[in-house]
Amino acid sequence: MPRISLADPSAPITADAVVVAVRTDGGGPRLVAGGEIVDKALNGTLAGALRAAGATGKPDEVLAVPTLGLADFGVVIATGVGADPDAEALRRGIGAALRHVAESPARARSVHVAVDGDVGALAEGAALGAYTFTAYKSEHRPPALRTVTVRAANDGRDALKRAAAISDAIGFVRDLVNTPPNDLYPATFAQRVEERATAAKLRVEVLDEKALRRAGFGGILGVGAGSARPPRLVRITHRPAKPRARVALVGKGITFDSGGLNIKTSNMGWMKSDMGGGAAVVAATVALAALRVPVEVTATVPMAENMPSGSAYRPSDVLDMYGGRRVEVSDTDAEGRLILADGISRAAEDDPDYLIEASTLTGAQTIALGNRVIGAMGEPDWRDRVTAAGNAVGEAVWAMPIPDEVRPALDSPVADIATLTGEKWGGMLVGGAFLRDFVPDGLPWVHLDIAGPAFNNGDPHGYTPKGATGAGVRTIVAAVERLA
Repeated sequence: MPRISLADPSAPITADAVVVAVRTDGGGPRLVAGGEIVDKALNGTLAGALRAAGATGKPDEVLAVPTLGLADFGVVIATGVGADPDAEALRRGIGAALRHVAESPARARSVHVAVDGDVGALAEGAALGAYTFTAYKSEHRPPALRTVTVRAANDGRDALKRAAAISDAIGFVRDLVNTPPNDLYPATFAQRVEERATAAKLRVEVLDEKALRRAGFGGILGVGAGSARPPRLVRITHRPAKPRARVALVGKGITFDSGGLNIKTSNMGWMKSDMGGGAAVVAATVALAALRVPVEVTATVPMAENMPSGSAYRPSDVLDMYGGRRVEVSDTDAEGRLILADGISRAAEDDPDYLIEASTLTGAQTIALGNRVIGAMGEPDWRDRVTAAGNAVGEAVWAMPIPDEVRPALDSPVADIATLTGEKWGGMLVGGAFLRDFVPDGLPWVHLDIAGPAFNNGDPHGYTPKGATGAGVRTIVAAVERLA
C-alpha cells in the first residue's frame, strides 16, 4: 500500500494526479469542498470539463480529466460520491478513484486527495482502494503508486494513525485470503500469524496436532482428519498494563473447504476464503495493539483443511469436543461450527468480559443478506452494540435473532447436540444457535457471519477489490475501542 500523509490545504499541489469528489445535484455535477483549489489551478474550467465528460456524481463513477499542461499535475480523477455524501460515501469514492489510479497504465507515482472531509475515512479509502495482489503474477511489477497526500484543515494526525493501522490490518487479511490454498494451509497460516504477532510484540501460542490431541480438541482434529496437512490452533494476546476490559476474539480458520465427504457441488473455487474470519480476528488484534487500545484482547484461531479421504470424518460420527461435550456430525460441510465450538470453549477459559466470533459460516447468510451485509447474532445487548459500532465505521452489519424454537431442532438422539437440524430453512440462525450452546451463561457474545462479505466474486466497487475484502476488521476494532 502507498504511504499516506497529510497536506496543508493552503500549500501548492505537487502530485502526478489529483482526486476530486463530485456529488449529484439537480443542476448538474458539483465539486465537493476541497476541489476549488483544483478548479482554480485549471482557470475555472474543471466544472465545464466534467459536464462535457458526462459526469453525474453517482457512486462508483470515475472519470479522468487531462489537465493539458494547465497545471503542475497531469490528470484530475473525478469520483462520484452521490447526493449527500457521508464519511462512508467519501471512503468509497476515494477508494474507487485510487483503484482507477492503481489499474491505470499511466502508473502515477503520487496522488493528492483534494477533498475536505473525515481524514480517517479519506485515508482509509485511499489505502484500501490502492490495494493490489500480484504475488503470483509471472510478470509481476511492483505498484508504481508510492505516496498519497490528504488535505487536512485541522490536526488529523490521530485519525491518520488509526486509518493506517486499520488499512494495514485489512491489507494483511486480504493477502492471507488471496493466497492460494496450496501455499496457505494450517501450518503456514499459523506461521504467518506467528510472524505478524511476534513483530507486533504480542504473546503467541501455537498448538500442533499432537498438542491438540493431548488437550482434547476433538472438533478441530475431526475436521482436519481428512487432510494430509494437519490442523493447528493459534492464540495471540494484546495485554496492556491497565486493561479496562477483557475481550476474547475467535475466528474460523478453514484454509480450504471442499465440503469433506459431503463434497461441495458449487462455489468450491472461492473456498480459500473460508479462513477469512480467523484472519480478521488476528489482524484486528494486531491493529488494536498498534493503536494501544487499553483493552486486553486474545484471539483464538482454530485452523484446519476440510478434505475428503479415507481418514476423513463422516456424517453420523460423534466427536468429543474440547471441554467434554459430544457432537453428532450431520454433514461434513458444516465443519466451521465444529472448530469454532472448540475455539469458543478454550477462549471462555480466559474469563473474558465479552466475546466476538467471526466466521464465513453459512451460505444461508448470503441468501438472507447478500454479499455486502454481515449478519450479527448473539446476546442482544452486546450484539446491538457491535452492530452499531460496525455501521458507524462503514461496514454494513445487520442484527439477526436466534429464535427459541431453533435449538430443540438440534437435539441428537445419540449425542449432546447435532451440527444441523433436519430443515433447510434459517441456516444462518441455526449456525448461531449451535455456537450459543458452547458459550458460558452470562458471557456477552456475538457471532458475525461474514460468508458473503469476506470475498467479492463480482466486479470491484468503491474500495473493495475483486477477491478478498478484509470484512469484519473495522467492526471488531470499533467495538473493542468503544469499551475503552
